[in-house]
Amino acid sequence: MNLSPQPPVKTRDTGALSYALYLGMTAAVSPLLPGWLRRRASRGKEDSARLSERFGVTKRVRPAGQLVWIHGASVGEVLSALPLIEKLLLAKDRHVLVTSGTVTSARLLAERLPARALHQYVPLDTAAAAAKFLDHWKPDLALFVESELWPNLILAARARGIPLGLVNARFSERTHRGWSRFRGFARRVLSSFDIVLAQDEAVASRLSDLGVRSVEVTGSIKADAPLLPVNDADLNAFQRAVGHRPILLAASTHPGEDEILCETFMTLRETQKDLLLVIAPRHPERGEAIAALATERGLQAVRRSAGALPKSGTDLYIADTMGELGLFYRASTFAFLGGSLIPHGGQNPLEPAKLGVGVLAGPHTANFSAIYDALLAAQRRGRVSDATSLAAEASALLGNPTLAKNLGH
Repeated sequence: MNLSPQPPVKTRDTGALSYALYLGMTAAVSPLLPGWLRRRASRGKEDSARLSERFGVTKRVRPAGQLVWIHGASVGEVLSALPLIEKLLLAKDRHVLVTSGTVTSARLLAERLPARALHQYVPLDTAAAAAKFLDHWKPDLALFVESELWPNLILAARARGIPLGLVNARFSERTHRGWSRFRGFARRVLSSFDIVLAQDEAVASRLSDLGVRSVEVTGSIKADAPLLPVNDADLNAFQRAVGHRPILLAASTHPGEDEILCETFMTLRETQKDLLLVIAPRHPERGEAIAALATERGLQAVRRSAGALPKSGTDLYIADTMGELGLFYRASTFAFLGGSLIPHGGQNPLEPAKLGVGVLAGPHTANFSAIYDALLAAQRRGRVSDATSLAAEASALLGNPTLAKNLGH
């Protein structure tokens, strides 16, 4: 596959003007960014010791030899790229630089990146930060994962002649509508990619419509990801604490879903007296808010981040830690996947499915539409819409362990 950079496509639209406006806007807000980052750091949303990286500055030395730069927004994107990173590192003289924008992704990558792979926070999308970043690292190839598109970074890399790829491309209908409002700008950015590897035909069609020059449908690399890891001692301790209590697991939930899950739990508890609700929020920092929500409803909640295990009187166990979903999936026969009862688009259902865990999901699964469609069609059940339908589906599975096991199979 030839990834040599191709000459930019000349267009007669408003792309140049739109980019000029974007460039001016990002330059205008630049003086405000240091204060904004410090405020985020005070709330735990930035790493205060590494704020300089957000401006393209680092003390790390560029390794000698070939350097491939891979960028993903957060945990899901960068973890899905791990098998790709391992394949790229089969070349002994090659290094991989991984960038992301969240503290949680940086912590996980510190544990899971292989040798000759390193992490840096992605610079803010200003012309100055992009230039400093690219001047320091001088990547030989840049790969963006899914739909994390930063115009200044992409166009600056393009201007330096760096081959560009968009891998595991995911472009929802909503995202397509947004970019379609600025077609000239979209074409200018997206035509910078020398190759785009899309998850499905729908994504490929949307990207082609916006000016992508070379797009191939390759499926999702998340299907190639290894099983989520687990600490066996921690799993055994959790299972001993739970005993024979049935579990309703809600994984990667978002604001607006926890209330529905508490309502579902209270309905199910009428027949499942010893039921344990486990909520693993997508963003662990929400643990305190979920505990307060449970208290308002008269539920006894404990948080894993506090080192607690569920007790006989625990109604809700809040799994507000990072990197432990593999534990909770292994302790459950089925799971509700968050981000699907609200218009977020759903979280990755392949992670539980590969562990033999049945999947329940709401109507909003556009982020993984083809995968959800295939899984739910194979299960012949699992689609829910609200607390009532979720309670009905969960009740059927809790009351019939064989059915739940077959669902996962």
